[in-house]
Amino acid sequence: MKKTAKTFSTALSSLLVFSLVLSACSSAKTEEKKTDATTTTPAGTTQAPAKADAKHDPIKLKFTYWGSPDEKKAIEGATKKFTEKYPWITVEDVQIPNADYNTKLTAMAAGNDIPDTGYMTGDLGDTWAKEGKFVNLFDMLAKDPEVKKENYLDYVWYKQSPDNAWGISTAGETFGLFYRKDLLEKAGVAALPTTADTALNWDQFVETAKKLTIDKNGKNASEAGFDPKSIKQYGVTFETWNEPLNNFIYSNGGDWASKDGKNFTLNSPESTEAIQKLADLINVYHVAPSPLAAKSLPAMNVALQSGIAAMAIGGQWMNLDLGNAKVKYDIGVLPKLKKSVTVALSGATVLFKNSKHPEEAWMLFKWMSDPAGAIDLYSGGLWMPTMKAWYTDPALIVKWVDANPAAHPPGFKDAMMNQLLKNGVPGSTYYLKNQAKVTSTVISGLDAVWLGSKTAKDALNDIAAKVQPDFQGRYDATP
Repeated sequence: MKKTAKTFSTALSSLLVFSLVLSACSSAKTEEKKTDATTTTPAGTTQAPAKADAKHDPIKLKFTYWGSPDEKKAIEGATKKFTEKYPWITVEDVQIPNADYNTKLTAMAAGNDIPDTGYMTGDLGDTWAKEGKFVNLFDMLAKDPEVKKENYLDYVWYKQSPDNAWGISTAGETFGLFYRKDLLEKAGVAALPTTADTALNWDQFVETAKKLTIDKNGKNASEAGFDPKSIKQYGVTFETWNEPLNNFIYSNGGDWASKDGKNFTLNSPESTEAIQKLADLINVYHVAPSPLAAKSLPAMNVALQSGIAAMAIGGQWMNLDLGNAKVKYDIGVLPKLKKSVTVALSGATVLFKNSKHPEEAWMLFKWMSDPAGAIDLYSGGLWMPTMKAWYTDPALIVKWVDANPAAHPPGFKDAMMNQLLKNGVPGSTYYLKNQAKVTSTVISGLDAVWLGSKTAKDALNDIAAKVQPDFQGRYDATP
């Protein structure tokens, strides 16, 4: 799925920052010799070598990705099934740690060892697309008899121009309000709403978070005598990289750039207000962990699982780990400011132009993007489909949502699946030009806001001046 820019202070990185799963590409360099021995990939995946038949020579493709141990297992299962269907094609799936992904891919490119297809980060993808390293996916779809552009959700394309897509979202991904059902019941808080028209407004959300924030003496944040310096359970956790923030920036009518792409607008009153409201959860209401507290806290899904937090504003990929851990959780729709939205996001999956096996790489590409070929990735909770039919056809929904209730709790269909389909808004990674540099400047500049040493207004005005040399507008600019 996806990796996003995350330039944060060390204090923030433990909990407030979460790296998304992104998609990157792998390309095969040499055909494998015919042999009966097994081969072990650098990621630890062992497959029998491809077997030639009357029509095909053996071929080996390379697919690179990152993610959790559960994601690794799911990816390996999907590529194994691909080889079972196409036995002359072996897939070397190479897992690379999130933090090292761009560095490793750049080193592979320098060594003429780029993969055929796989995950690609938005920032590196934007740069390499300008250098012409990727196949135009719209060209591939135009000549494919099995699948068309219209089969996919509208927002999923990473484009250099209206007729050139260098990547497609690896998965449908979005955000929701995860929560521990037992902790809400214990605090006397009702189950969270799941639809756009019933979403909590901001004041209701803050009051809910207060009731769920408990100090070591058992008092919640709405009670007299509550001690914000000795919290044992936080009401909510959230992440401070661009796309989680965008949920509330967009909800309040803000954006990173004007529609015509001429002006940086993250310092607008709408965007500033949204950022300040999030910061107030930490510094005013004490319902979310401070940067200092975050140093000693685990990752967000683990904080929810262990009861350190009662709610978490997180991406749907959390369903995989929470479902496997048999956590008693559910999902509500995100709280709203002016309107109910959820950010649509994902890393890109790409095809490299230098693949020696472009037809087979395209076959693998389609396999990984079609839930029918890799259903465990979807039913397990890691991914949501990019194809429209899997959101609207009841027979298909059963195959990935209903097939695994542990990873798709009752609120999932409305709070995530239907919310993405009806109220999904593309994240800034899809449309912001030179997004790696712009995003890095913004995220690092906001550290002072989370620390409480600057207001969002002051910080974003300073950021606007600093980011101007790197600001280049948006790919989807309209007159």
